[in-house]
Amino acid sequence: MERYKPLVLDEFIPQPQTKLYIESPEIQELEKLAYDGPLGALYTKEKTAFHLWAPTVMAVNLIVYEDNYAPAKKIIPMMLNDELHIWQTEVEGDCHGLTYRYELFYTDGTSRRSVDPYSRAVTVNGKRSVVVDLPRTNPENWGERMEPFSAPTDAIIYEANIRDFSMDVNSGIKNKGKYLGVIEEGTRNPLGSKTGLDYLKELGITHVEFLPMFDFATVDETGEVPTEYNWGYDPLNYNAPEGTYSTNAYDPLLRITEMKQMIQGLHDAGIRVIMDVVYNHVYEVDNHSLNRTVPGYYFRTTHEGYLSNGTGVGNDTASERKMMRKYILDSVTYWAKEFHLDGFRFDLMGIHDIETMNAVRKALDEIDPSIIVFGEGWDLMTELPWYKKASHHNAIEMPRVGQFNDGIREALKGNDFDPTTRGFINGAWYTENKLADNFMAAISTGQYSEPGQVIQYVEAHDNYTLYDRLVTADPSLDKDTIIRRHELATTAVLLSQGVPFIHAGQEFLRTKFGVRDSYNSADQINKMDWLRQEKYEHTVVMVRDLIKLRKAEPLLRLKTYEEIGRTMRILHASYQRVAFEYRQDNERMIIVLNAQSNPLKYDLEQGDYIMKLVDGEVFLDDDHMTGEIDSFLIEPYTTLVLKQYLD
Repeated sequence: MERYKPLVLDEFIPQPQTKLYIESPEIQELEKLAYDGPLGALYTKEKTAFHLWAPTVMAVNLIVYEDNYAPAKKIIPMMLNDELHIWQTEVEGDCHGLTYRYELFYTDGTSRRSVDPYSRAVTVNGKRSVVVDLPRTNPENWGERMEPFSAPTDAIIYEANIRDFSMDVNSGIKNKGKYLGVIEEGTRNPLGSKTGLDYLKELGITHVEFLPMFDFATVDETGEVPTEYNWGYDPLNYNAPEGTYSTNAYDPLLRITEMKQMIQGLHDAGIRVIMDVVYNHVYEVDNHSLNRTVPGYYFRTTHEGYLSNGTGVGNDTASERKMMRKYILDSVTYWAKEFHLDGFRFDLMGIHDIETMNAVRKALDEIDPSIIVFGEGWDLMTELPWYKKASHHNAIEMPRVGQFNDGIREALKGNDFDPTTRGFINGAWYTENKLADNFMAAISTGQYSEPGQVIQYVEAHDNYTLYDRLVTADPSLDKDTIIRRHELATTAVLLSQGVPFIHAGQEFLRTKFGVRDSYNSADQINKMDWLRQEKYEHTVVMVRDLIKLRKAEPLLRLKTYEEIGRTMRILHASYQRVAFEYRQDNERMIIVLNAQSNPLKYDLEQGDYIMKLVDGEVFLDDDHMTGEIDSFLIEPYTTLVLKQYLD
């Protein structure tokens, strides 16, 4: 099959820090007032209790509105419970759908209104909180969680954005940019190929990870078709679904039901759902409910009194503080229980502290130990000692919390921030040893406790797409070589030990037209182009079949470093080739990655081999034999996989 069908950062080792991090006396006093019970609007059919932790304010009123968008009809003073340090009141009767806000009176004589930090339903643009009887939001046949997943190393994660997934005019999807668009069945592009959910089912991925789908601040929800674009890393209401993905953002309850419908539809298709969570910062500190209810508490500050800015977007939340940690735990367990979610990807996880991430893991284990947890463990310059950060340098302190492995990404393609740098796939020398080690789940680093912690990837939503990067580095290079290099990198990810992670559309050489961080670029840049699967059918078929091969071959999914060390050995890691041998029981496998620009004659032990991957073609049966050979000619920029059964 033709490969193309034309159609109309350096490693950082942390050093001990000499700077002291001392919490102010005010924060220490607030820690003594921490509350461990339920917060928010606590619904029963007979009455709803409102609990708010705001120990520094003078008074709090509950403002009740006539309906979602009408004026206030009642103001109810809340009472301070001196023992629990929370403000409380109750409203009698069935309050399902009741719209409310809090009015807070501060010690300086000012007052402000705020939504409930624990809002589970909100009005359009997240301006008001809404009481919800959650069982009434369940779609028809909403059942229990999926059965526990086997192991993280059995997962193939596919990272997507709800809006990008269906916005293309050629998607054949009616509910474009919506929760419901993700699960439309029977959709086709103009050439008759499957798109959307049917495409994902055929591709064979096990988990889809969605970019933020909680309520975020930077897209106006009032229009039927949003005029702005944003990925959503601008948190507004952490526990309510985003309204722009609903068919009616004005209905606070419908967005909950439709998100559940999407998750249910994916589960029915055998695909699990991972939620991208962004607890590391908020969009605007001054206007966020966390800061309006307890000013200054939830965010780290420097000794000079400025907001800490390790995130690079103006603020860092203080996960090490009791009530911020409680907030994160309450939020992830709510999403996992109520929406049956199967995993969480923590944005800028290095901002958080180790204790919090271990607490997240423990809390989710009580729901389902197979829930996947991983995140961006970059070492970020936040006001927290390095030894407390949930960074990849401290990964071994966080068992079963995964980390993106930059090692394999940079070995394959070079530093992500500069598209002209090179890696193993496009001509860089002396990357072979780094690639070989990272292919084995970074076994020599000692950073990780198990391969299931190692998220193996070469492309993600905020990187240059691999295709764009390769074209930028070599703009005059022939298309066949670009495709071969792309396939070589994707093959390395899918065959590596650890947890393979694919960016949506990577399998058909997705382009964002050279835009690296397209967080607010137009749909034209970000959408998935559903005709590219026709142009790059060879790569799509190869990825689909590699996923099948990975699922079929336990040697590609080893669960411990002891197994990897006992089973695998590096045969070669030099001269733009990396080769491995696997031996277990009566089975032997050879994998060779050839990044040379010419065919590579690779010497083998004399024997008859089963061909599993040759020149981008995967053989899922054991019927394709080499015959008796002592070498194999490997095409440029391709991977060879051979298998033998030993006597």
